[in-house]
Order: sequence, then C-alpha cells, then structure tokens
Amino acid sequence: MTGMPGAPAVSGSRPDARTATLAALTAVAALLAIVSAPWALGQPWMNMVFKPLATIGIIAYAAGRGLDTPVLRRWVLAGLVASLAGDIALLWPERGFLPGLVGFLVAHLCYLVAFTRGLRLAARPLPFVIYAAVAGAVLAWLWPGIPAPLRLPVVAYVVALAAMAAQAAVRWRAGLAGPWLAAGGAQFLASDALLAADRFAEPLPMASLWVLTTYWAAQWCIASSLAPARR
Repeated sequence: MTGMPGAPAVSGSRPDARTATLAALTAVAALLAIVSAPWALGQPWMNMVFKPLATIGIIAYAAGRGLDTPVLRRWVLAGLVASLAGDIALLWPERGFLPGLVGFLVAHLCYLVAFTRGLRLAARPLPFVIYAAVAGAVLAWLWPGIPAPLRLPVVAYVVALAAMAAQAAVRWRAGLAGPWLAAGGAQFLASDALLAADRFAEPLPMASLWVLTTYWAAQWCIASSLAPARR
C-alpha cells in the first residue's frame, strides 16, 4: 500500500500521532489481508480478520476529521460504513457478490451526497464526460462475461461509481477539496475495474494485490478530503 496510509492532510500539515498510528495499523492490516491470497500465504482466515480491520482503520481515521463540516463528514462516514458491509459480504465471493455490490452501491450514493454539499451535481461537465467514456468502455469490454441476472445491478453500480468519481473531480476543480478527493475517486474506479476484469473477463495474476491496494488507497484519499481536526 505504498503511499496510502500516512498521506499528508489536505491542508499540508504534518500528520499527528493519532493519524500516524492509524495509518500504520491500517497498512499492516491491509498488507496481511492482501498476502492471505492463494498466490501468497494461502490463509483465508487472515482475509476474514484483516480485510474488515483495514477498512475499520480508515473509518477511525475519518471519524477524527471533518468536524467543521458535520454534514459532509456524516455522509463520508456513512459511505465508509457501507463499504465495510460490502467488504464483509465479499468475504464469500459467490454468495456475497450481490450483497457486496449493493453495499458498495450504497457507499457510492453516500459519497455522491457528500460531494454535492455546497456544489450541484455535475457543476463542471468535463469530468462526467471523461468518466462516462471510461466506464462505458470498460462495461462494453466486460459485458459478454457478465451473467444475465447481474447485468442490471452491474450497470446501476457502474453509473453510481462513475458519477461518484466524476463528482469528486468536480469538487476538487471547484476548490472545495484537495487533490486527494479526485485521486480517491479515480482509484476507486480503477480498483473496481480490476475486480470486474478478474471476475468477468480473464483471471488477473495476484488480483488481491492490485484490487485491494487501489481500493484502500481510494478510501484513505476520500477520508483525507475531510479537514483535520483543529489543534
């Protein structure tokens, strides 16, 4: 998880001891979850334990930020909690895929509500055009491999994901958030594209490394868009 935990606050201030501790614990939990995969240690119990713990670490990090913007903070935290529910569902990749998809759909909708605080949806259209083109291209590539019963839920999810990532970029370009937020949206799209490619197209070598690294980097960046607490 190079460059994720320990990312500087948007304000540019040095991270405090609490942030540094949470970053270290989150990075360790994330690393242990990643290497639990069959291509590394092959220990499923580690994934069961450490995958939720990594997301809980990011929730704890976000909970100490954004106190000056309580509504924004509330919706970002709601998105992180919904993501945790999705993480837990996906511990069972087959039975939990649809519940996990719903959990992350709810997360993206929560993030969309957060990112439209004080700024209308698609206030700057260019990011939406770019993300729509990228998401459409990925979806068209994966479409033949998506089972018919999952096609409608997957389309709904892709629309919400692309809109969230685009609105994150809009918020940054409007000066209401730092570049961490736009980076978070982009990495979330990349993570889910990799996950979908591994599931619906061709198996991805060391999939957990690429999917989970970009996923937790995305969540950490989104949490970092909340202003640090004043000292």
